[in-house]
Amino acid sequence: MSVSTATLTTTTTRPTTSLRRTTVVSGLVGAAVVTSAAAVLHAAGVSFAVDGEMIPLAGFAQMTALGAIIGGVVLAVLNRRSADPSRRFLQTTGVLTALSCIPSVALPDDVTTRVALVALHVLAAAIIVPALARHADR
Repeated sequence: MSVSTATLTTTTTRPTTSLRRTTVVSGLVGAAVVTSAAAVLHAAGVSFAVDGEMIPLAGFAQMTALGAIIGGVVLAVLNRRSADPSRRFLQTTGVLTALSCIPSVALPDDVTTRVALVALHVLAAAIIVPALARHADR
């Protein structure tokens, strides 16, 4: 008589890089892409003026990098404290992205600047959020 046993192996795909490194890299990539897009939009005629002063191009890079850092910190906290960090991270980043668009809609005088700023927020989120979400514990 022979006895056979079946074993079930579950593999989880985990990122090979750390959350910290992904935060930095996605922040740098996002900052470069968003700043480049802002420069192209400005060259095409978008004023990026708020209260009569143009937003400096370096400001786009700084705020994008800050957004990546905030996202990395939020995910680190959710990984430690949430039963479902992946879902909570996506919910949180969706809300934070929408909230970050409020000044972009409320402050500029012209519609083209408003639309461009919101589009740049969405572009930054489209680069940073998926990269960070891969580090959410499942």
